[in-house]
Amino acid sequence: MAAAHFSGVWFLVFMVLFPHCSGGRASISKQNLEANNHLKQLNKPPLKSIKSPDGDIIDCVLVSHQPAFDHPLFKNHTIQVRPNYHPEGLIDEKKVSNPQSNEGKSKPITQLWHLNGKCPEGTIPIRRTKKEDLLRTSSVESYGKKKHRNIVKPARSADPDLINQSGHQHAIAYVEGEFYGAKATMNVWDPKIQQPNEFSLSQLWVLGGTFASDLNSIEAGWQVSPDLYGDSNARLFTYWTDPKEGNWWMQFGNDYVLGYWPGFLFSYLADSATMIEWGGEVVNSASDGQHTTTQMGSGHFPEEGFGKSSYFRNIQIVDGSNNLRAPKEVNTFTEQPECYNVQVGKTGDWGNYFYYGGPGRNPNCP
Repeated sequence: MAAAHFSGVWFLVFMVLFPHCSGGRASISKQNLEANNHLKQLNKPPLKSIKSPDGDIIDCVLVSHQPAFDHPLFKNHTIQVRPNYHPEGLIDEKKVSNPQSNEGKSKPITQLWHLNGKCPEGTIPIRRTKKEDLLRTSSVESYGKKKHRNIVKPARSADPDLINQSGHQHAIAYVEGEFYGAKATMNVWDPKIQQPNEFSLSQLWVLGGTFASDLNSIEAGWQVSPDLYGDSNARLFTYWTDPKEGNWWMQFGNDYVLGYWPGFLFSYLADSATMIEWGGEVVNSASDGQHTTTQMGSGHFPEEGFGKSSYFRNIQIVDGSNNLRAPKEVNTFTEQPECYNVQVGKTGDWGNYFYYGGPGRNPNCP
């Protein structure tokens, strides 16, 4: 399922239950009560609900009732339905002003739940959060919240503490400077996950601020997407910022402007981004004392190339002149290249590109 998401760490909550201990039962009851109350806050009343063949429930919620508007900064916020600024040549104005027109449009976005229906106009689809989703986290309150340590600050050599303490590992390409947008096409695979508290994602990061204390991050991409494979399922993501209001817009494919992050949410990104990252991230919980077998990308190393390795191609940035262009210098970073790696290149058709990923545990990654 395609989703703009803030990736987070998922933890299993382990409890030792004593049949004759009333305190244990009280603790479980309290946890269930907290989970039920939190579900009421997260799951907004839908106009329509659709059951997906994979078991998910998709709620069609009015745009103005989406969970984002629970944030106090959104009080009295007026939704902007279309961008008033974009990089040159990125959007066909005729298609934006007349969304019903099919002229020159790419294929519609389809997802598994569309087999059983679609959401009515004026609503947005939101996967209904289930109690078991909440109970997998370290606490009910932490569900869906971003942890600062999930963001990697690229370095020439990996800090062992970064690997051992956070458990997050990356294989990314990145650029540093002053940027007003970013773009890339990624292909989508179905990585295998070893533990329920682990994940594997492929995404684009837009970053501003300092890694130590006040980092602004916008992230969107794909996280463990079953039934989507190879180049025929390449997905294009584009971000850009409105210099007047500081809003960061996101476009999926060539036609679909999905929405925006308002500028007033940010302390740094309201002006520009200082780093763009593209690539993969996994959680290595090492639960059995060995490196996880959770795959990144396709589960193949970059040197295996097209048809086997996962890739990003035509990576671009938006410069101060509002032009989409290839970045001048692309750097790479990975904590343990024998587990997951990244390899950059450049061609006429693919522009700046890179292959990335790996299988995790293998003879060279014990």
